[in-house]
Amino acid sequence: MLDELEQSGLGWFWASDANGHLTYLSAAIAARLDIPLGDLLGHPLSAIFSAADREQRGKSLPLMLGAHKAFGGIAVHAARRPEGAVLRLSGQPVTTADGRFAGFRGTGVDITEEYHREEETARLARYDSLTGLSNRHRMAHQIESTLTAFKAARRNCAVMMIDLDRFKHVNDTLGHAAGDELLKQVAARLTRAIDRECEIGRLGGDEFQVMLPDIDDRGLLGDLAMKIITMLRQPYSLEDGRCVIGASLGIAIAPHDGVSREEIVRAADLALYASKNGGRGQYRFFSGELENETIFRRRLEQDLGTALREEQLFLRFEPIVEAAAGSVCALEAHVCWTHAERGVIDEEEFAQIVEGSTLLPDVGRWAIAAACQRAALWPDTVRVAVNVPVALFLADNFVEQIGEAIDIAGLNPVRLELEISEAVFFGDAAVVDRTLAALFKLGVRLTLDEFGSGYSSLAYLRRAPFDSIKIDQKLIAEAERQDSRELGLVRAIVALAGALQMDTIASGIESADLLAALTAGGVRYLEGPIFSEPVDEDALAEEMAGGTWKIEPGTDRTRRARRRTVFRKIQVIHDDYAYEVTLRNLSKSGALIQGLAEVPKGTQFVVDLGGGQLAVATVTRANGDVQGLEFEQSLIEDGSGGLCTRNRVSPYALAAAGTPLAALAPGRFLGMDQGGAIPKFGYAAPSA
Repeated sequence: MLDELEQSGLGWFWASDANGHLTYLSAAIAARLDIPLGDLLGHPLSAIFSAADREQRGKSLPLMLGAHKAFGGIAVHAARRPEGAVLRLSGQPVTTADGRFAGFRGTGVDITEEYHREEETARLARYDSLTGLSNRHRMAHQIESTLTAFKAARRNCAVMMIDLDRFKHVNDTLGHAAGDELLKQVAARLTRAIDRECEIGRLGGDEFQVMLPDIDDRGLLGDLAMKIITMLRQPYSLEDGRCVIGASLGIAIAPHDGVSREEIVRAADLALYASKNGGRGQYRFFSGELENETIFRRRLEQDLGTALREEQLFLRFEPIVEAAAGSVCALEAHVCWTHAERGVIDEEEFAQIVEGSTLLPDVGRWAIAAACQRAALWPDTVRVAVNVPVALFLADNFVEQIGEAIDIAGLNPVRLELEISEAVFFGDAAVVDRTLAALFKLGVRLTLDEFGSGYSSLAYLRRAPFDSIKIDQKLIAEAERQDSRELGLVRAIVALAGALQMDTIASGIESADLLAALTAGGVRYLEGPIFSEPVDEDALAEEMAGGTWKIEPGTDRTRRARRRTVFRKIQVIHDDYAYEVTLRNLSKSGALIQGLAEVPKGTQFVVDLGGGQLAVATVTRANGDVQGLEFEQSLIEDGSGGLCTRNRVSPYALAAAGTPLAALAPGRFLGMDQGGAIPKFGYAAPSA
């Protein structure tokens, strides 16, 4: 009967001696394990089998055998064949007539299929089925348990929220299958990009989350964020074509930005929202001021519809200069906004507000129509350039709208230059080609924008009748260095454009060295602050009064661009006394403060920049009530055009001093209660 039971596979048997060595094993088990029976008998049972991790649950076969007690339900596999069959073992101790332990007798059942089904069910409950990354539930559990453990150990933990830019466009144009394949490739790149201990998850859609234990250095986190952004924006090859997306990141650090999982995830979410509003393709650290900033930004987006209806928008124009003649040949139109409460919102901030808005196509239509009307008043030798939003370009009646704007303004079509992002090529190829052909027939000039950003393909240049190539600003900025590979790349782009009978445009030029390098490299058209900032219509009319606007390049702006002008109240601490001063400007290496009298050079302050950001600084120059400070440790980029300290005051240190453990509050770290400290310096008398 036992033989029949063994042969049926319903149950197998085993036995061991008092030392735990195997004395009997059903031949069917050995065959199932794919190990000769002779290689198993006489060996310790604990060396033959090892527990399957998922079902171990604190049990272990050696522990059970050593206890000399009955056991059951332990899932094991052969130590030599961990990927092979899975068995469930049970055993009963056997004793001699005088009560001495003599070994075990037990049974085994093959549970391989059941085990793998349960493993897959458990995996799907914890991991994303598409990418293999942790899912939302597992990430929540991991962050919760990590923060709980780290709170007791006074350890830090960072959380990144990552949202893909332009993913919806890929899904809509190439289909959901392409979108799924893209998400798999994004997951693989994320895994390669983060070369430290972490937990990476996909929360759903195009949103990812990363938990990074034991890090609070915002310099390292910023470097990692830029590495992720750079890797994710490189082109992807999909079955249905090639695409390019981007990524925006929000970063929060526990316990500085939150103590609980809910707090830290919300902080990272707010930072992500701010990052996307800042123009996408960048990262942002959480700060306490983001809450109000987010509310205000949403209000501005809501007010945008009113701005269009009530004609609150206006244009400024940035000169594009022909290198050989030094005269303005075109003016790029930038949209600005006169907000009822905020006042004038310049072109850079407006672009950030309108990015991603459903009103972006409407703003684009208004800009083209307004630019055509203004350009009709200029000399015939000057063109107007307008950036075309992708959503507007792909609209059904886009070409008709361009023709209507030209006709109403009475503008020669050749004087309208449309700057088109290569993102339009991720749409329906037939629609894109048809639109470009119609624009060419209409007679307007076409410029491929941001060429050299890492996305561009020669296929676009072959397909489209472009008149010029606008070189990516990041590439231009890197080309200033004499040993820069980017300068060689710029020269190659110029040569390529020449071979295709296209012009080249370089924008964002700030320094004389960069201007000289680009001119020597053969770039035909130049644009940037070294020539002129965008000007309003009155200033433009004055410059164009003579019919030709010649511009000599101005002073080198590189040094000035590195120092941020700020006017806000901060505290500086000296000998335990906190002084309130005005921060006039700020750079990575130092700051300019105003308000204290007779402060000698060499005086050391602790500068409180708010939100737990303290920087040790020394006075290197003093002039009346103004002092120039040099930081002991340089500030770092905060991802949004500002500066921040690398580290902040630890809430754990504050808790050790008796305050409740909580996230750092915005604003000043130290109150104005001086605790008996005597001031060494006096405040300067207010100016008359």
